[in-house]
Amino acid sequence: MVQQSNNRIVRDLAWFRYNLRCFLRFSERAARASGITPQQHQLMLGVAGFTEDGRATISELAEFLQERNNSVVGLVERAAAGGLVRRKGSDSDRRQVVVSLTARGERILAELSRMHYEEVQRVRAGFLKHGDSGRRTAARSDRQSAGGQRDPARRRNPSRGSKGTRSHGR
Repeated sequence: MVQQSNNRIVRDLAWFRYNLRCFLRFSERAARASGITPQQHQLMLGVAGFTEDGRATISELAEFLQERNNSVVGLVERAAAGGLVRRKGSDSDRRQVVVSLTARGERILAELSRMHYEEVQRVRAGFLKHGDSGRRTAARSDRQSAGGQRDPARRRNPSRGSKGTRSHGR
């Protein structure tokens, strides 16, 4: 009985991880199709949504991204150079940098958020489910939209193959 329970736990965790990874892959492709990196998308989510005022300090973003401050500083600099965010010294503490979205960053984030919300709604019911090999086949076909094309993020940039879509765990 204990072995059966452990097997069920392992299976549940395996399918949870599989479904989570499928969602993350969707997210990575959607970000790239929008002309930004997955890390820049996560940064913009943190700026817009981690605090209640639509802006965040480097320390807050480091917590949100689960990264070190110096890594976040580099990410913010690259996003600022790409016109996605702006940096400003804090009025109350000159040592702090406050990051907010630009109009371009807001537009890109709004589109990506809409796409992600639709994807979350689509996969929510089956996120913890596991089962037969037919589910794996169904999951593959679900990632394709009408007409046999890949997901919307993939369709936007058909010239990009599977190379360059590898995640680095972020």
